[in-house]
Amino acid sequence: MATLLTHHPAFADHRTTPGHPERPDRYRVVEATLRQERFDRLVRVEANIADPDVTRYVHSNRYVDTLEAARPAEGYVLLDGGDTMMEPSTWEVVLRGVGGTLQAVDAVLAGDVQNAFVASRPPGHHAETERAMGFCLFNNIGIGARHAQRNHGLGRVAIVDFDVHHGNGTQEIFYSDPSVLYASTHQMPLFPGTGAVSETGVGNIVNSPLSPGDGGTALREAFEARILPTLDAFRPELILVSAGFDAHERDPLASLEMTADDFGWATRMLMDAAERNCDGRLVTVLEGGYDLRGLAESVDAHVSELQKG
Repeated sequence: MATLLTHHPAFADHRTTPGHPERPDRYRVVEATLRQERFDRLVRVEANIADPDVTRYVHSNRYVDTLEAARPAEGYVLLDGGDTMMEPSTWEVVLRGVGGTLQAVDAVLAGDVQNAFVASRPPGHHAETERAMGFCLFNNIGIGARHAQRNHGLGRVAIVDFDVHHGNGTQEIFYSDPSVLYASTHQMPLFPGTGAVSETGVGNIVNSPLSPGDGGTALREAFEARILPTLDAFRPELILVSAGFDAHERDPLASLEMTADDFGWATRMLMDAAERNCDGRLVTVLEGGYDLRGLAESVDAHVSELQKG
């Protein structure tokens, strides 16, 4: 079966302050990469604007209402000390990120496609129940997991996160929920300061931190020793992936030494795990990746693997 791409030109609309690494060019380079001829087989769907109420699957009413009320008519509203921000287009953009994620989950669970990549920005995995941080406003991957459970009746959903930064928001949301597995590789120490091996939730949190300077060998060891065996033991009915590419050796925000080939390998391993456990059902959502060349190479490798089915 085919691979779905959910995307929308509006993902280039969310503007950030000059010099900010989470910038519109991130979406533009992903879009340009996936317009190459070898990606012609992708099923392309533009991301819908989600009903704001679906964000309440994982965020509090107070948080959603306060964020909506904070929308500026002009200029910027700075959140979380200034790294995370809103401007007039942001509300629509982040709701399209949620909407594209839900469309991908729906299509994969309906059997219309084998797997899906959500090419959205800004990222989402740092957004906690009641806090925007780390460039993130809504936790797309968490909302997608809850949507799969509430609207498709799934009992067990796994989230794997290979962004260089730990997905503190996703961990916080599901920390006490044994029906959702959260497994992460990330650099430590590094923002946001969470992600120690000792953080285990109710046995559903598996952190495999990597050290500055680690490369593909360390990533593969973490996957083979912890991530993949944990997935098989959990037996998920759907695997969701926080696909951040800022562990790339060129990325300016961290110090890991991954290459595009490493991300391709990780993608293949997760696809194989999905085949073993949930009929290949896999949805990946773009998170970080702030060097444009590194991001383009990594997305190319990632989606090329998804297309192989």
